[in-house]
Amino acid sequence: MEKKDKIPHINVDYFEDLTGNIKKGEKGDLDDVGKRIRLLREERGISIEDLSDLTGFAVERLNDIENGVEKPQLGTVMKLSKALDAAVGRLVSGMGSKLYSITRKNERKPVSRSSSTTGKQNVYSYMSLAPEVQGRHMEALIVQLESTPDKEISVHNGEEFIFVLEGVVHLTIGKDSYDLEPGDSAYYLSTTSHFITAKTGKATILAVLYE
Repeated sequence: MEKKDKIPHINVDYFEDLTGNIKKGEKGDLDDVGKRIRLLREERGISIEDLSDLTGFAVERLNDIENGVEKPQLGTVMKLSKALDAAVGRLVSGMGSKLYSITRKNERKPVSRSSSTTGKQNVYSYMSLAPEVQGRHMEALIVQLESTPDKEISVHNGEEFIFVLEGVVHLTIGKDSYDLEPGDSAYYLSTTSHFITAKTGKATILAVLYE
């Protein structure tokens, strides 16, 4: 058994200050991902049946996502962005209009939540760290993971980098599984099947998604 008073190799107090306000995110953007998906689909002239054919997601599920019943996980959003021929950042946090972004701690994009496919449990919450940059191909997020028994495997285009800030993260890559502690990181191609969750309770990571 690991000793609870073990001295961490990074400054935990710093990361508590960095991530502590993620729970206090405002409600404003909670349904915006679904709205942005519908708006983009309609702009592209794609029916929801056609989007179902392009992604393999059932029409009923797509309706739930667009109506905010299901809060899509990031892997799902990346599949939808590919099918809609759009940058994932446009669906996650909007298009942006600037050449660069400086994001102060108290100016972060409000929290969005992702749920299990049943919609019964929150899987994680996230904040975009650079939503204002136009034409970006990376999406930088602070993500608060929650432990869940629903193992929704993701496979999609792109690359991902994660760095654990707080808690213990359980990561499955292909047939291999790892427990990652604060200070640990992982980089992987998103075309490899993967699943990430808090091992117990909650955990917080920095995640960078690249299309």
